[in-house]
Amino acid sequence: MTDILRATLEAPSAARPAGRSRAFARLADVPVAAWRDLFQRAIEPNAFYHPAWARAATQHAREAGGARALLAWDPEDRTRLIGLLPVVPAWRALRLPLPFLVAWQPYTRLTTPLIDRKRADAAAAGLLDAAIAVGARAILHVDHSSQGAAARALRSALDARGLEPRVLRERERARLDATQDAETLLHEALGAKKAKELRRQRHRLEDDGAVTFDVARAPADVAAALNRFLALEASGWKGLRGTAMAADGGDVAFLRDATAALAAENLCEVIALRVAERPVAAGIVLYHGSRAYFFKIAYDEALAKTSPGVQLTLDLTRRLCADRAILDADSTANAYHPMIDKIWRARLPVATSLIPLHRGDRLVDAIQFLVEARERVRRDLRRFYHSLLELRERQP
Repeated sequence: MTDILRATLEAPSAARPAGRSRAFARLADVPVAAWRDLFQRAIEPNAFYHPAWARAATQHAREAGGARALLAWDPEDRTRLIGLLPVVPAWRALRLPLPFLVAWQPYTRLTTPLIDRKRADAAAAGLLDAAIAVGARAILHVDHSSQGAAARALRSALDARGLEPRVLRERERARLDATQDAETLLHEALGAKKAKELRRQRHRLEDDGAVTFDVARAPADVAAALNRFLALEASGWKGLRGTAMAADGGDVAFLRDATAALAAENLCEVIALRVAERPVAAGIVLYHGSRAYFFKIAYDEALAKTSPGVQLTLDLTRRLCADRAILDADSTANAYHPMIDKIWRARLPVATSLIPLHRGDRLVDAIQFLVEARERVRRDLRRFYHSLLELRERQP
């Protein structure tokens, strides 16, 4: 890591030169009013970069250490924020001692930056300049919407400098086209046989009482529904493995703070499928502009044969398609997800790209090699771990 990058990341805000601190600051130090205004003007939505959500993450997430924001300000109005991308240094994110930054979002796979729709070119250029000013040689832009308006603005800014992003990985995840009729969409996605089976499973749920779909939107209702969601998630395999949100006090504090803040602006809801008033599936849904985000889902695994998680998703699909203000929904799921991919058949291209900041910089080749090698090792270790789990589960 270069001296300038290290000094900028480690020095307190007040000790940094004023010009640099305006372009690179702790997330907690970004003026909330300017950030909130940019969120409303973003050329492409990203609910996870709402100031309340991101600031709660920096306060509570285990990976929050060193989180900063690249900032672009309108050159004609220095109080107007036109670009924002949260980042962490490569050492904190990947344990790689090299001078590059990594786009940051600890709780979901979406780091599409906030870019002013009316000043997109200037905003994208400003974000690149902000990274250069602190000594970064590249930005690892993980899990961003690769075909959206924000990505196009960044590519245009790079092209103007004779640079080109290096796509390290690209895949597609499930997206709902909410402009369609819900019943037509579900019939085409599931087919008659699967739809009939799901209706049969719904009837089996009804054997134990009335099945209802509830939506909590008011802050007090969201807080109560969130507690039920956390308990439901912790009751399953995530609870046994210690990976449920309820297993970490910081994660719980983050969820409570973030969902409460967004619910106060009508941007968050907790949905639930109930059988005789007992929650059997629940999910957290966020909103930004015309897009919804299916952030989390949990279900009662004792009822797995009746597919409560799928039933919840079907009801959510109908709700979103009936809302004329919503055009689409991001599943936020992994690519090739075995459940949501079969229901939401539209796709959102998501990529991880390495953005060079200087022409002819050979260090970027080394950064790319190490990032890809690290990812291969992590992938192999995950496969080995899951193989061990499967082997243990098969043993009597």
